[in-house]
Amino acid sequence: SAAVDLLGLMHYMKVMRLITVIEMVAVTSDENVTVTDTEFNNVPVRLYLPRRAPDGLRRAMVYFHGGGWCLGDTGMKSYDHMSRRVSNELNAVVVSVNYRLAPEHPFPVPFEDVYSVTKFFLQSSVLSQYGVDPARVGVAGDSAGGNLAAAVAQQLLEDAEVKTKLKAQILLYPALQALDLDLPSYRDNDNKPLLSKSLMVRFWSEYFTSDPSLREAMASNRHVPAESAHLFQFVNWSRLLPAGMRAGHAYTGPTFGSARLARRYPGFLDPRAAPLLASDARLSLLPPAYILTCEHDVLRDDGVMYAQRLRAAGVRVTHQHARDAFHGALMFISWPFELALGHRLFNSYVQWLNENL
Repeated sequence: SAAVDLLGLMHYMKVMRLITVIEMVAVTSDENVTVTDTEFNNVPVRLYLPRRAPDGLRRAMVYFHGGGWCLGDTGMKSYDHMSRRVSNELNAVVVSVNYRLAPEHPFPVPFEDVYSVTKFFLQSSVLSQYGVDPARVGVAGDSAGGNLAAAVAQQLLEDAEVKTKLKAQILLYPALQALDLDLPSYRDNDNKPLLSKSLMVRFWSEYFTSDPSLREAMASNRHVPAESAHLFQFVNWSRLLPAGMRAGHAYTGPTFGSARLARRYPGFLDPRAAPLLASDARLSLLPPAYILTCEHDVLRDDGVMYAQRLRAAGVRVTHQHARDAFHGALMFISWPFELALGHRLFNSYVQWLNENL
């Protein structure tokens, strides 16, 4: 069955990457935005520069696409469309990052790529080259990209070389922890569209290794060793989720697994891969956050718990919970995949950016 499953995955990833290729659009500028493919610190980025004259310095956003760290590209039609609109409607510079992908480039490579781009962009010489106000730069991402945005925001706090402080972090249905993969949202949305539990477990495990033993342990939620028990306080949903989301679910606490996996693949215990594992003291230093969660999404509880922990640490959080939405809903804003729901969520995201970036 492992062989069939592996073939199934290889097939799945190939099909998904094929969709990525089909979805690709060429770099084209329009009357509002100049679009170019370039590199920042040797990492490919797609750069969106508004054409209309700025009244003073512009704001800017560094964006990380989703796709479970294994898929996705800045050149996909949906990402290009979103970046173009943000750039035009906010008169903002948008840097959309094409980080290297797992499983060929496992953790920490995708994180290191997005971090080096962000750090490069935040240099005062680069900001001034693009006419960007250093006090108005944010990081953003969806799904796995939301994970990377949260991790970058945390890592910047510890980097003495970076003088520019982020104005905001925007996390759209982010994946934030791989410690407990049996949260109520994983149970409730086991087989919901776009992101099933088994696919999310697959993405998480492939981010660290293609060794099936980690995936099998994650699938049964027995991958965290007893010596890491103290980390469960940061993802304890019985404490961090509102009553409505806990309804009908009993919290049993962790079932520990072998220490061998965690020694071999320590990434899933690393806050750079699992930002929910950061201490309260570290969270308290973070910039204001916009967090979008969707009811019908295995990742719902990650975002809800992070919003709760950030608020408790004194960070200003706007948490938008979409009760009628599923994972990836924000992508459905251009033909032929258009939904009123996608437009509604995208508009409130842009409105928040307009008021807070």
